[in-house]
Amino acid sequence: MLIPIKVKCYAGYRGEEEPRALEMGASTVEIDAILDRWLSPDHRYFKVADTDECIYIIRHDLNAQAWELVYYRHPDARGKG
Repeated sequence: MLIPIKVKCYAGYRGEEEPRALEMGASTVEIDAILDRWLSPDHRYFKVADTDECIYIIRHDLNAQAWELVYYRHPDARGKG
């Protein structure tokens, strides 16, 4: 299940936007690191971590100009499946 989110981005010197923070309801999550990124024909994906070492995979729908949360893992869940 995909969850719609808001993403604050920063456009670097090459003009490519990178996520800096996620807004989910009333909560804002600051992104500490971009761990990976990849493209599909209609989406840009980012695997990111916050300062608490939670892992998120988010995607940007290029046609709809919308962001979605695809995956979330809390650090306590490591090794549990």
